[in-house]
Amino acid sequence: MNRETAKTAKRSPKAVAKTAAKTAVRSVKKPAKAEKTARGADKKASKSARSPVGKMAETARALMGAARASKAAAAAAAAAKPAATPPKMIRTVSPPVQPVAPEIVLKSHKYQVGETVYFTSPTFGRAAASGSYTVVKLLPSESDDYQYRIKSSGEAFERVAKESQLEKI
Repeated sequence: MNRETAKTAKRSPKAVAKTAAKTAVRSVKKPAKAEKTARGADKKASKSARSPVGKMAETARALMGAARASKAAAAAAAAAKPAATPPKMIRTVSPPVQPVAPEIVLKSHKYQVGETVYFTSPTFGRAAASGSYTVVKLLPSESDDYQYRIKSSGEAFERVAKESQLEKI
């Protein structure tokens, strides 16, 4: 406890109120007229340095007031809003999917390995011996026709023939 509070604690409440009123009156002394004008000039100078003058000042003040009002409104809305509500889930269509291409029907070989077929030689180029042959191997297609490796019992070598040149026996 400091001295003044110790003294006021000993005094009566009426005495304390009187001294408080006196100190309040002393502290509110009116400044001299010269001091007033000097302070006013200082205030005006500091205000003009801080804010623009004229129509711009009015616009700036209006904008600042609007910003303060919007901040206050946002704070009030946040306070009034109930506890964090989960955001609504928006269901969307799944990402686009490439359309399924129609399945290409792969044509399989018409003849199987070991099957006996009749070979007809082409009319152009070298003449080959037409007759019955045995399918030895299935080969991949060349354009639209599948190919076969065929062998005749009367020949020592194998030939390559297109499916269009063969017939079932």
